[in-house]
Amino acid sequence: MTPTLKTKTSVLPSGGGQELFDTSDIVFLLLDHQSGLFQCVADVPVADLRRNVEMLAKLATLLKIPVITTASEPNGPNGPLMPEIHQYAPHAQYVGRKGEVNAWDNADFVEAVRATGRKTLIMAGVWTSVCVMFPALDAKAAGYDVYAIMDASGDPSEMASRTTLARFTQAGVIPTSTNAVLCEAHRTWARPEAAELAKLYMMTAPHYAAVMESYLRAVEVGTKSDG
Repeated sequence: MTPTLKTKTSVLPSGGGQELFDTSDIVFLLLDHQSGLFQCVADVPVADLRRNVEMLAKLATLLKIPVITTASEPNGPNGPLMPEIHQYAPHAQYVGRKGEVNAWDNADFVEAVRATGRKTLIMAGVWTSVCVMFPALDAKAAGYDVYAIMDASGDPSEMASRTTLARFTQAGVIPTSTNAVLCEAHRTWARPEAAELAKLYMMTAPHYAAVMESYLRAVEVGTKSDG
């Protein structure tokens, strides 16, 4: 079943946003971020990967973005899901699978995605070359717009990551980064969540914390001088 196409509500009169995702039409699919699989990740530092996933959970809560999580067999050697996802995105829906490696092979998972009514799927998971790539390709074939967050995902080797990236682009799956997703959802500082969004940038780009500290100190000094 092909999802019903929707007109982007995020395109400005200037034309800005035409090629960006519409935040009101996205859903985060966080796939198999399991403790056992983390131990096999070699293409990205696991601490960075986990911090990026945590940021996505916080962003989803702040901007009311649906989140669906899943694991093929959390009681097996792949281990449980990282707890930060449901801790920081308590609205996230967990869909258990019956051992299927590809989440799109599970009818309950596909139905959960369809039930959101959204057609833009932003995926991350471990491993990128399997747990993200398989459902990403199937979802793209089903008519969804699909993004793959490369640094909120992980693979056993650089080679696996590079070949996965090539296959994504061949299939029309859009590779992206955690910071790019944050910026694309953000769009403007002229919004009520701006201060909270700024805190999230410190997670995806830790050196940005120094920028914020310097700015706040400058404002503080300037305020005292004016007084």
